Amino acid sequence: MKDQNLIGVDLGTTSIKAGIVNLAGELLDVESESSNLISHGENHMEQDPDEILSAALRTIKEVMDKTKVDPKSILGISFDGQMAGIMGVDQDFRPVTPYDSWLDTRCAPYVELMKERAGKEVLASTGCYPSINHGPKMLWWKEEQPDVFKKIFKFIQPSAYVAGRLAGLRGEDAFVDYTYLHFSGFARTEKGEWNTDLARVFSFPVEKFPEIVSPTKQLGKLIGEFAGKTGLLEGTPIIAGCGDTIASMLGAGVIEPGQAFDVAGTASVFSVCVDYFRSDTLTHTLMTSRSIFPGIYYAYAYINGGGMCLDWFRKNFMGQEDELETINRQAEEVPPGSQGLFFLPHLAGRVCPGMPEYRGLWQGFDFSHHPKHFYRSILEGIAYEYATYLSHVKRLYPDLKVKNIRGMGGGSKSALWNQIKSSVLDLPYENLKTSECGVIGSAFIVGVGVGAISSPKEAIGRIVVPEKDWKPNPTHVSIYQKLIPIYSEILESSGPLHSLVHRSIAR
Repeated sequence: MKDQNLIGVDLGTTSIKAGIVNLAGELLDVESESSNLISHGENHMEQDPDEILSAALRTIKEVMDKTKVDPKSILGISFDGQMAGIMGVDQDFRPVTPYDSWLDTRCAPYVELMKERAGKEVLASTGCYPSINHGPKMLWWKEEQPDVFKKIFKFIQPSAYVAGRLAGLRGEDAFVDYTYLHFSGFARTEKGEWNTDLARVFSFPVEKFPEIVSPTKQLGKLIGEFAGKTGLLEGTPIIAGCGDTIASMLGAGVIEPGQAFDVAGTASVFSVCVDYFRSDTLTHTLMTSRSIFPGIYYAYAYINGGGMCLDWFRKNFMGQEDELETINRQAEEVPPGSQGLFFLPHLAGRVCPGMPEYRGLWQGFDFSHHPKHFYRSILEGIAYEYATYLSHVKRLYPDLKVKNIRGMGGGSKSALWNQIKSSVLDLPYENLKTSECGVIGSAFIVGVGVGAISSPKEAIGRIVVPEKDWKPNPTHVSIYQKLIPIYSEILESSGPLHSLVHRSIAR
């Protein structure tokens, strides 16, 4: 088992990582490169698809060179990638558009259009209420960039683009795996098919949708053009892969109903594994996505750029020389509740539910508050937001017993934050020995796709190793249980204010 290897590549928002995992479950090495996010103003954020491709090639080559594994031992490769954005390719499978990032909110008017015209139908069909994701973005290109739209043969995601280029695919081979469908605006997620009725409502040409495939499908094999650039053999199998959040949940071993998962990364994602599909028709907050396993789903929501709040605060309020570790130690001195200070972490707009005009807010500060209070309030604000998500999960799945939380991402290295989340959510919290859950999940998909892993749940149980856990502090739990409803009230009552400010500025 140790002489057969799998490659997983994580095409993330801030970095691109390639890793090699052997069939014994050992992560041999991970190499990474920073992503190039291109900003053209507050609402316009994109990436160059060919820069993503080049970075993926370099990291694969670097991890092959560092480990010196025999290319013959590589059973296959798959890619996971950012989920809520889109890009367009032509008939030759070349980019027609940049990658329209999930951080780009130019499509906000079309979020409102989808809500008004068919919001309930979109939610029931996809499992996600219209937000900053594929449907509104595709409508934006259709209405705002008609000349470019005519050139788009298919809409896809960056992971499909990189995998397709390595496999030499043409436009007619374009694909999306079914873990992305809840973001589509135009799919029947549970059935894994396109909803042509919804497409007609918006006069959207269904021929621009790619083929829907299983994450474990073998798309093709590595073509000679990219063999030398990756250090792999021509003919190495390429597996479809899945969305980065789904890969991370898989790589963290969150595959049983009742397990919760925290992605403490660029986006702050909170998810609970469930065993049937249900749409959040009451609050429009939760999304329901498919896992790679039949009959297993994830009910989840996220804060757009939630994890970015910490670095933003450090750089702009604490000085470049202050590391997060130092600020964490200072924030430990602050009592639970940050002395009445609340923080709304939606600096990039509220996504769950979709309210692009929503912004961040501090409330309750006075002359007694110092930077450490404001910092702790950020940690608590994201945890309070998770608490609202958890309450919606419990309402949708009343018979589900949520057991524990597993965390990954840079934020899961903060013992203070993990303890806050454990106490706010009143659940045990554990982080993992590796933070490379996306890479591991993608490599695992390769093993299933090529038939080298016959018992997926057993293999995942062997690969995933917890590092440390935190238990709820009973005293803190009782304090936070009183504060969560106050946070929720501030959150909901601030919506009209943000909308008013947005309209005033727009004039």
